[in-house]
Amino acid sequence: MRCAHWRRVPLELVREAREKSSAEHVDRAVQCQLSAHDDGDHYGLLADVGEYGTALWLRWRGSTEAEQAVLPDCPVVASEPGGGGCGLFAGHIEQHTWEDTPKEVPCVS
Repeated sequence: MRCAHWRRVPLELVREAREKSSAEHVDRAVQCQLSAHDDGDHYGLLADVGEYGTALWLRWRGSTEAEQAVLPDCPVVASEPGGGGCGLFAGHIEQHTWEDTPKEVPCVS
């Protein structure tokens, strides 16, 4: 299950994110993309940056000031056939994104 914490992105960080990335739109609020956790830093994806294999993240802890972080992508790929790469950053805590997503079960009538 994904972390339920959200954070409003300060306007000055939205402007900086637009300058650092090729994104025309940057969300004004982001949800932590990590698995559910009670302590430590939260990370919300802001945008991909021009450099291959990196993304711009908003990092915050509790009600402290938020900051931007350019982090390399997690290099781990799912082992099952057709499995994609992890959508988080290298060195993240907890599960990879595909481990945190419920499996789709075919509907049988």
